[in-house]
Amino acid sequence: MATCNTSKCNKPYSKSRYTAFGIITLIAFVLPFLRIGGNHLFLFSFDKKQLHLLFTTFDMQELYLMPFLLILLFLGIFFMTTLGGRIWCGWVCPQTIFRVIYRDLIETKLLGIRKNIKNKQTDSQNGIKKVIAVCIWSILAFLAASNFTWYFIPPEDFFNYIQNPLDHTVLIGILAIITGFLIYDVILLKEEFCVYVCPYARVQSVMFDNDTIQTIYNEERGGLIYDEHNQLINTKPTGENDECTGCEACVKICPTHIDIRKGMQLECINCLECADACTTVMEKLGKESLITWTSPNAIESKGKTQFMRFRTIAYGIALSIALVALFLMGSTKEHMLLNINKTTQLYKIKDKGEEIQNAYTFLFQNTDHKDHKYYFEVDNKDITIVKPSAPFKLKSGSKMKKVVILKTNKNLSTHAKDDTLLNIKITAYALDDKEKIIVFRNTTFIYPSPSSVKKYLNK
Repeated sequence: MATCNTSKCNKPYSKSRYTAFGIITLIAFVLPFLRIGGNHLFLFSFDKKQLHLLFTTFDMQELYLMPFLLILLFLGIFFMTTLGGRIWCGWVCPQTIFRVIYRDLIETKLLGIRKNIKNKQTDSQNGIKKVIAVCIWSILAFLAASNFTWYFIPPEDFFNYIQNPLDHTVLIGILAIITGFLIYDVILLKEEFCVYVCPYARVQSVMFDNDTIQTIYNEERGGLIYDEHNQLINTKPTGENDECTGCEACVKICPTHIDIRKGMQLECINCLECADACTTVMEKLGKESLITWTSPNAIESKGKTQFMRFRTIAYGIALSIALVALFLMGSTKEHMLLNINKTTQLYKIKDKGEEIQNAYTFLFQNTDHKDHKYYFEVDNKDITIVKPSAPFKLKSGSKMKKVVILKTNKNLSTHAKDDTLLNIKITAYALDDKEKIIVFRNTTFIYPSPSSVKKYLNK
């Protein structure tokens, strides 16, 4: 019969889980306020059409980083699931954290609507305390909704906007919708969201293998409760060496209302509350918990979980590549943006064909955190700038359209009948920081054919 030192057996996952909840909540609320030089650690601003990442601001035209962020997100989910099953659901997911706050903290600990947190199978009764619980959660739901919007509208703007709600009805509407959903979700939908709504529960099973860490009931020690068809045999195993007492503490405490002794189920969120419940019972008998966080192979071989395997190594390598690519792409950020478009008029012939002009529309954008004066150069010495004739100032974060006219007084034609397309390079820069703020763009200068010039002169 398996025995253990009770001090070693008692490993309350709940304490670690609550610590993780506290750290995650603190990070979620503090992160939007972290800024250096006006740049946020992370912000996807719909309002200003910017992405802030690692205290660097990227304009919408620089959102080539988004695919890498999405790749990192999905690869991270795949890696986490392959390694630790639904560890996200039980330890990180906001839905789980919100339910613990409402059910265990507000209803049970604060108001005493529920007798204790060890029985989650009976719903709380309606009454004045229930109304108080709903009111408290409504305030917290609004705070959570506000925290969510801070990742899309920076807090410094958010608090200014909500002071004038009539001028920002879209923001107020979004806050109301998110708050209403959180109230409905946590109070009425509850864990049904995890079972029937969340898509993660549906995709997790295809990512599991026999080395994936899961919440597992040890049938070899505890005994069979269900047969191979998942039909209940007995609430308490009848074998002489079966250690399960049939107390069903693991069933009563389960937030998704399953019996973990039936085996891995879609509803299990790896919260490990059943493991804590079993530990409390079994340590009184001087035995190890029958429910542990381990892998099927580790149970079968009575060894350790194989963490380093093909799937985890492959996902780890893919994650590393995506992370390196993200940093490399992020390091190439341009502190100014420039788009060049030619006007509909290909060229203009002046001074009896001695001067040829091309007109363009340059869209400059200052993506730096300071104001700068800008100008540009053309790499072809035979082509000069007519307009603008002098540098111009552009404030931080602002855009400016400039009509640019380039000219040449030399015959650059290389074809007798066709127009000549000359490839030129535009070098635009900030006069006060040319080494850092400089961009290069390629465009064309069109020189008319001799026949076109002759036709123009004849007119």
